[in-house]
Amino acid sequence: MDLSYVLPAILVMAATTFLLRAAPFLALQKVAQAPLVRYLGLVMPAGVMVILVFYSLSTVELTVPPYGVPSIIGVGATLWMHAWRRNPLLSIVIGTCSYVGALHLMT
Repeated sequence: MDLSYVLPAILVMAATTFLLRAAPFLALQKVAQAPLVRYLGLVMPAGVMVILVFYSLSTVELTVPPYGVPSIIGVGATLWMHAWRRNPLLSIVIGTCSYVGALHLMT
């Protein structure tokens, strides 16, 4: 294969990838102070978390052992940690570890 073809193709792909990854950040700078965007920034994280919790719990089987107990422990640990520390990352890690630990102990 000819290097005069490959090198420009790689450069074009790299530039396109970079621009596509930078485009959302460049576009967001122009609308970041809009009232709608600020409102969505306030309410969306909680809304997304509620959707994720309901989606995660929708597949829990309550009629067979361990009867959803690991899921309840995981959600409870996440809620407790978030109410105590208000740190989303810590809440997710503690909730996940609690769920996995309970799942391994009960199955």
